[in-house]
Amino acid sequence: MFMPKHSFAPVLGQVDRYVLDSKLLENRLGDPTSREILVHIAPEGVDLIHKGEKLPVIIYLAPFTSSGPARAGWKAFSESILQRHERLVGNGEMPPCLLVLPDTFTSLGGNQFVDSPVMGNWSTWLSSDLKDSIMQRYSCNGKFGLIGKSSGGYGAMYNALTKPGQWDGIVSHSGDVGFETMFMPTFTETITHISRYDSPANYVDSVMKAGKMSSDDFHTLMICAMAASYDPGISEADNPLGIQLPVDMKYCELDEHRWSKWLEFDTLKLIESNSNNLNSLKLLFFDCGNQDQYGIQYGSRKLAIRLSELGINHIWEEFDGTHSGIDFRLDTSLPLLSKSLMS
Repeated sequence: MFMPKHSFAPVLGQVDRYVLDSKLLENRLGDPTSREILVHIAPEGVDLIHKGEKLPVIIYLAPFTSSGPARAGWKAFSESILQRHERLVGNGEMPPCLLVLPDTFTSLGGNQFVDSPVMGNWSTWLSSDLKDSIMQRYSCNGKFGLIGKSSGGYGAMYNALTKPGQWDGIVSHSGDVGFETMFMPTFTETITHISRYDSPANYVDSVMKAGKMSSDDFHTLMICAMAASYDPGISEADNPLGIQLPVDMKYCELDEHRWSKWLEFDTLKLIESNSNNLNSLKLLFFDCGNQDQYGIQYGSRKLAIRLSELGINHIWEEFDGTHSGIDFRLDTSLPLLSKSLMS
């Protein structure tokens, strides 16, 4: 009988947890501004620190419906990111680093790692308060990398484009790109689900008060989170969060002004004005499965072509797979990122 391989390896390195409070994370959702930060150092890294050496920092940005500490947890028929980290370092495939896994979950189900009055100023938090707290607590070499999947991958790419000089290398696994292909086909499904509540504001309020979520709620809440990230409205009595969609509720017709606000955050658009911000990166790696359920492969292919046209050094890989079950790609990206942060 054949079964998927499971890692029974114990985590032998140093695992720290601390809480970071920041006013930058004040938000309309009422989510806490104090967040747990998990830091993992493989045994070889602990030894180097004891010898007085400094390590690079890799910050992991979690996908939608997940968070850093959750990614560190035990996984059936697989290995946690902590086990993977120790295996790669122990085998000599990657140099030791400080692997940081922050809690970035929100009440809308996830995070795009941008600054938003609804969600909090996550982009600024990453490059300021989080980085500062790590440097105060650990022996760092001053090099910082971002790595993430899906929304986390988008966050890595977005922050490299908009925070020049703050990040030395980034990895985006199946990160959101090509919003017209990704999101526009989903709006009919979204407003059909919301229509029974009359408005996005009523829908979100209902979900937050419900004891459980339906299968349809996952995608609908995700689109509301995107709206809160890319085009937050003002807070009003009948819409305290300021969530507004780029389509009308009756005919699903596109509001060109609202939609243009979304497109300003699409990395396909951002590279046209911000590509110079990528020149200082030691590594720009992104990949996507050729059967991605969200159509991210199409925007990724366009991004790879445009980066080449602009003369931006990058590594683009398309693999056989979907949007799910792609942690194996970390075996490729983590060593590349850690090595790039050593120089």
